[in-house]
Amino acid sequence: MHRVKIVCTLGPASSDQTTIERLIEAGMNVARLNFSHGTHDDHRVVCQTVRQAAEKLGANVAVLLDLQGPKIRLGSIAAGPVHLDCGQRFTLTARAVPGDAACVSTTYADLAKDVRPGDTLLLDDGAIRLRALEVTATDVVCEVVDGGTLSAHKGLNLPGVAVSAPALTEKDMADLVFGVELGVDWIALSFVRRADDVRLAQQRVRALGATIPVIAKLEKPEALDHLDEILTVADGLMVARGDLGVELSPERVPVVQKELIRAANRAKVPVITATQMLESMTHHPRPACRESRGSRRHNRGCNRLPYRCPRLNQPDEVAPGRRGVGPRHNTPSTGAVLGSYRAGIGLPASRDA
Repeated sequence: MHRVKIVCTLGPASSDQTTIERLIEAGMNVARLNFSHGTHDDHRVVCQTVRQAAEKLGANVAVLLDLQGPKIRLGSIAAGPVHLDCGQRFTLTARAVPGDAACVSTTYADLAKDVRPGDTLLLDDGAIRLRALEVTATDVVCEVVDGGTLSAHKGLNLPGVAVSAPALTEKDMADLVFGVELGVDWIALSFVRRADDVRLAQQRVRALGATIPVIAKLEKPEALDHLDEILTVADGLMVARGDLGVELSPERVPVVQKELIRAANRAKVPVITATQMLESMTHHPRPACRESRGSRRHNRGCNRLPYRCPRLNQPDEVAPGRRGVGPRHNTPSTGAVLGSYRAGIGLPASRDA
């Protein structure tokens, strides 16, 4: 049995039954449904297709519901993308405004309550850096430190800011109800900051009459300060390198990743490494050597692979179970943990059961 499992995000280009069957044959163990995008009807169809394909092939394939969480985004920009120049003033507001080069709305109503003058705000995965100058009841007036072109609905990160947004949003709650109805096998909780976030999700799942394992996605540096307590309650960890890389310095991400994987292995908690796995395959048919080597060297439980790949006519190039990216070079302890998964596909019984 492969010691490392492969998680594939299924997007519009990879959700038909033929492609899913080929992904399963190529080594996909877990199908991830990203609830940041798509409708419930979309996800229902994909989940049913995965179940049908797995049954046809006699394979164990888990379905992972990945909740959106309290992801903060910008609002619309009336005239399309705008350019922000270094040194200019730019306002983020909870007010409903059309959006232009001077002021854009945000989906987070309490932004002005959490941010203080001097705080750093990052737009578009860190491509644009702002510094808060002034805070009013609804607005955060900033100076542009690193400029660039800004489009509507880009993400907003607040490194070092204690965000008061709840761990489970109203959308997440509705998605949980739907996921239980759908019979998903895993739930990934986004932007976990402390153990209570995980407990809340587990309680909600239990209240719905289910015992679905909950994976804590580590995307905020704040979670690193509470890692030990998170490991005591979470059914699994996901190292979300993309969001961590926005709020941590780039050179820290590989070090933090290794520390998180080792901590999870010591605690016998399954761990998934996610984001920018074989990322070069977004544009090229084969992974870079460093990606192939790096994806299997840190004793992780699962690798989550990209789904925007150009070679979906050859999904075995993307889901590399046949090519040795992942299954080899893992410690016996990692294999022992993975071998205990429910149904042999990485599903421990929920700790909250």
